[in-house]
Amino acid sequence: MSRVTFVSGCDSNYYPLLREWLHSVQRFPESKDIDINILDAGLTEEQKTELRPHVRSIQTPDWPTKLPARKIRGREFLKACVCRPFLPQIFPGYDIYFWMDADTWVQEWRGINLFLQGAQRKKITLTGQVDRSYPRALRVKWLGLWPWKIRGFYFSNAYRAFGFKTAKSLLPYHVLLAGAFALHRDAPHWARWQELVVQAMTKGKVFTAEQLCLGVMCYRERYAFEILPAWTHWLCEFKPLWDESRSLFVEPNLPHEPLSILHLSGYDAMRLDRSITTDFKTMNGGTVEKSYRYPVSV
Repeated sequence: MSRVTFVSGCDSNYYPLLREWLHSVQRFPESKDIDINILDAGLTEEQKTELRPHVRSIQTPDWPTKLPARKIRGREFLKACVCRPFLPQIFPGYDIYFWMDADTWVQEWRGINLFLQGAQRKKITLTGQVDRSYPRALRVKWLGLWPWKIRGFYFSNAYRAFGFKTAKSLLPYHVLLAGAFALHRDAPHWARWQELVVQAMTKGKVFTAEQLCLGVMCYRERYAFEILPAWTHWLCEFKPLWDESRSLFVEPNLPHEPLSILHLSGYDAMRLDRSITTDFKTMNGGTVEKSYRYPVSV
């Protein structure tokens, strides 16, 4: 039987979200044999003391490479991004590593099983910023009748880190998301991802480096990946429906699959304040005012 760990991490500002993520995982009976490990990217000593009874370990990693202070600018929380390719070294001894960002929470377990199934195949298993309910992939500026500037995540970030040729080749592709992924320890991806992220954060931006490198590794270098449907890891900037009969967020289009992991993307104020709400359409055609946050205050 594979030994599995779920990993997340953040700084002190996101700590309430991390606690909600932890509770959302551990409330499921399926989690009882899964270790939870936490990557400390700026937690306070009091927060770590509070967490320790509920997790296997808390580790404070070093930066993957030496960086000038002007690139870090005190943003220790970025370790929770760029250290993801190094999880097997930070938390050794597991067969499968499943990372989820601190601003995610688990609504249903079905999608979790798919992440783990893909990881067993030694493919990096994740989702993309692509779905029939995610309408816009690129930003375009027009000069009269002609597109003057086309911007996408890959081109904007890869140009500085890897050069024009790589940026150009990645432009047409949808973004592979680093906010939730599962990968087997024996997969070849880890070593190459580490090399790429060091190059990306050295030459380009530290923020987004690990997600950018997923595109380079999977699309350009053909490392095997399993891309799951968006309902397994939903970006909240694209509003789902609220199913009042089941008290669940579901896809906005047929067949209205229940969402598994919700990721609070696009709602910065709500991340920091549970009292903030927004409107959702319901399955019966009504409207309800709700928060995206995990419904249990912990």
